[in-house]
Amino acid sequence: MLFRSARLFPEIRRPLSGRVRAGLAAALMLAAGAADAADLFQVYRDALAHDSSYAAARAQFDADREKVVQGRSALLPTVAASAGASRNNDETHTGAGAETSKRYNSNNYALRLNAPLFRRQNWLQYQESALRTELAGRLLGAARQALILRTAQAYFDVLNARDSLEAIVQLRTAAAEQLELARTSFNVGTVTITDVHEAQSRFDLASAQEIAARNTLDVAHEALARIIGHTPGELAGLRAGTDLSRPQPDEIDAWVDSAGKDNFDVQAQQILREIALRALARERAGHLPTLDLVASYGRSRQPSASVERNNSGTVGVQLDIPLYQGGAVSSRAREAAALRLKAEADLEEARRAAALTAREAYLGVTSGMAQVRALEAARVSSASALEANRMGYEVGVRINIDVLNAQSQLADTVQRLSRARYDTLLARLRLEAAVGGLDEDDVRAIGTLLETRPENGAAPAADRQ
Repeated sequence: MLFRSARLFPEIRRPLSGRVRAGLAAALMLAAGAADAADLFQVYRDALAHDSSYAAARAQFDADREKVVQGRSALLPTVAASAGASRNNDETHTGAGAETSKRYNSNNYALRLNAPLFRRQNWLQYQESALRTELAGRLLGAARQALILRTAQAYFDVLNARDSLEAIVQLRTAAAEQLELARTSFNVGTVTITDVHEAQSRFDLASAQEIAARNTLDVAHEALARIIGHTPGELAGLRAGTDLSRPQPDEIDAWVDSAGKDNFDVQAQQILREIALRALARERAGHLPTLDLVASYGRSRQPSASVERNNSGTVGVQLDIPLYQGGAVSSRAREAAALRLKAEADLEEARRAAALTAREAYLGVTSGMAQVRALEAARVSSASALEANRMGYEVGVRINIDVLNAQSQLADTVQRLSRARYDTLLARLRLEAAVGGLDEDDVRAIGTLLETRPENGAAPAADRQ
């Protein structure tokens, strides 16, 4: 956890129960294997190989890469071959009563070539397909950034749940100690039964919080397992006292301007706008004539005919001029014009959304760093306040509830500090994603802030004190 170097509260001054000893033994076993703990980059590599959403994005990318091949095919000649064979039975009846009957086989085959010489819509269709292939690359890049963010979110959720569980276990341990002290003091007549009840209440509340925290940790593990395809083992945690650096450049307007140009969603919408322009021109080209080169060669064989075998070949050009097509071409052109306007509006919305995302992420980093510094100071103050209340309770100038409140405040501060650290790191990743720059190097950079440590080895909840 963030503050594993020193426990927040002293342990209960009584012999350890069997369940507690078992929990500590499990913690030692986990500590022995801490060297094999996975860091964020290793988890991300697992996610690349096993995340189903990213696998779907890769498959879609592979499919969309074929668009350019399909579009280019409309510019190339087409060649077709045909062949046929038949069995013939001819019977002839004359007026004089004569009859003739012929049975024979006939066959034929042909080759046909068609090459477009002028088809404006085919060229525009090819440009569209090339743009769609380019769009596929942008969408895959966005999917990879989304995978990094989802993996980091799930990873930090596990760490935060682990930190919260440890803080609550330590709170419960301190509450148990305070309960034991209150009972002892009540037996010698120095405190009232109210102090015992207050301590018992805080202990029971901490026990319930521990159950909820363990459940949250289990759910966080399952959420990460959904991404990486297997149950995660030990995870490296954030080093204690890690200093988080400010974004560079440290100017919010620079990040906002970059997001308006380099954000993957903005780039995708720019390509979609270009596609809409090509589509409009293509539909309008439906009014233009087309010119094709056509060639064919064929051979037929019919043994019963006067000409037993016939060979034929033709080469020429074919001009088609559309005159009237029921208004379909004009309608599709008006549809494409409306879709072009939609693409323009979508592009503007993408730019605004990217700017807002960059602004929110930048402020999330800077305000998060300030919050971390404030909570670090609050943690020190809360720890000092707890010690002061403990000493005051021992000399009789503080009451039991003061110590219990100080314990709760320290545990809450530790949990909030843990969450603030992870939120700040996530905001930094979101800021890079907003400008289209989030990649594996950023994941490795986060990894330098982690250290291999065992999963939480806190003992299970013991029996009611």
